[in-house]
Amino acid sequence: MTQRALIVIDVQESFRVRPLWRLIDNPDIADDVNRLVDHARGNGDLVVWVLHQEPGSGDVFDPASGHVRYLDGLRAPEDGEPEIRKTSHNAFTTTNLQQVLTEHGVGELAVCGIRTEQCCETTARLGSDLGYQVTFVVDATATNPIAHPDAPADITPEELVADPRTLPAAAVVERTVFALAHRFATIATVDEVVGADASKPAPQPAPEPVS
Repeated sequence: MTQRALIVIDVQESFRVRPLWRLIDNPDIADDVNRLVDHARGNGDLVVWVLHQEPGSGDVFDPASGHVRYLDGLRAPEDGEPEIRKTSHNAFTTTNLQQVLTEHGVGELAVCGIRTEQCCETTARLGSDLGYQVTFVVDATATNPIAHPDAPADITPEELVADPRTLPAAAVVERTVFALAHRFATIATVDEVVGADASKPAPQPAPEPVS
């Protein structure tokens, strides 16, 4: 049975159609994720595809908008690869992800997607708490600068960049790495994952389902 899974989180057009996309730190994320997908498939690992949706919201995450679909250029899911839709930040709480992983005997996860500090980080944290061995593939994630908590909710990308209180995307990534490393996940690059040799330790057995 498969013991490893690549979790592809929210690599979807909903983000690209927002004005904030022009500030994204990794506009070529589809290429990075595709390398991980090809590697996972070549190893016989499970690939799980996750999309975020907010039905009835009227925004770009509302399925009615037509934007809750995979980012153009991203590999298409193959037959047998689970496709999951979530409504929470992490990929576990509002889905059957843990059940899917348990059914496939998965004990080790690699996490990638959008956004670094939000859906990807929360999924890594919860996955670790559930007993999975987690690898956070940091350069196969993407995020954008974050506005100061006191900034207006409708701040434009131009205003965001001009505000000296804005947290730059590089700082967001750095803080995410500091928070996850040695606590919730192993931090790795795409090159490190794809180039991992055969001496890699065997994956941990799948955790028991939470009753």
